[in-house]
Amino acid sequence: MSNAPKDLFRTRDHVADFDRYVEQYVSRSAQSRERHEHHLDVAYGDGPAERLDLFLPPPSASPRPIHLFIHGGYWRMFSKNDFSFIADTVVAAGGIAAIIDYALMPTVRMDTIVAQVRRAATWLVANAERFGGDPTRLTISGHSAGAHLCCTLLEQGSPVAPQKALLLSGIYDLAPLQSSFLQPLLQLTDTEVADFSPVKASFGSPAEIAILVGSLETAPFHAQADQLAQNLSSYGCVAEIMKLPRGNHMSVVRDLGNAKTKAGSRLVALIQNQV
Repeated sequence: MSNAPKDLFRTRDHVADFDRYVEQYVSRSAQSRERHEHHLDVAYGDGPAERLDLFLPPPSASPRPIHLFIHGGYWRMFSKNDFSFIADTVVAAGGIAAIIDYALMPTVRMDTIVAQVRRAATWLVANAERFGGDPTRLTISGHSAGAHLCCTLLEQGSPVAPQKALLLSGIYDLAPLQSSFLQPLLQLTDTEVADFSPVKASFGSPAEIAILVGSLETAPFHAQADQLAQNLSSYGCVAEIMKLPRGNHMSVVRDLGNAKTKAGSRLVALIQNQV
């Protein structure tokens, strides 16, 4: 038996029932697609992965706030179809949920993914009136790699300026991944690490940002949350860190789809402040 230390980024090493959580994501997402009015596989660009799903609340005379969710999976797995359940919280709060796909590494590089995420956000703002949304009230959230990608919408040079963000269990410094199990899979370059690490990024218009991390997550997730908050604050952003009791890397995003949990209630507050 090997005595080698567990990789702090390998989720399976630290969440014993990893596969059960994935099964829950899939089953709950199928139920959500049955439950809510929706438009699936809407093209926001020309690439085959450039698609998003819209979930709509009951019709209203006034435009609805728009909430964009970006899934995780270390930029190499999962899809929007696995996270339709996030719409349960968003729609109940009176918002329009937009859950996006993007191309996966290593087939594409990080700059392509970042461009796709920005293209999706731009499409939502430009086409908001077509689906009853308010282009001036865009909020965002993401989990793990999705939280990292959310940061690219807050940085200087982003074509959109979300008013608020919820970042859940994110990777904000890519450098440690080069010595993790992910490096043979992602093949991160030194240039990608330098260009796409939010802990060193320059941020644009000040925004209110909630940084959530599960109490049971490994040390890098806690350390990087602190580092990101410091960097955001230096650019005038209001960054608050919240620890989720008994939360692991898989449970925290599951809970985001349940308004009665700490994560879900924080998402409700973010959206309803925009109503």
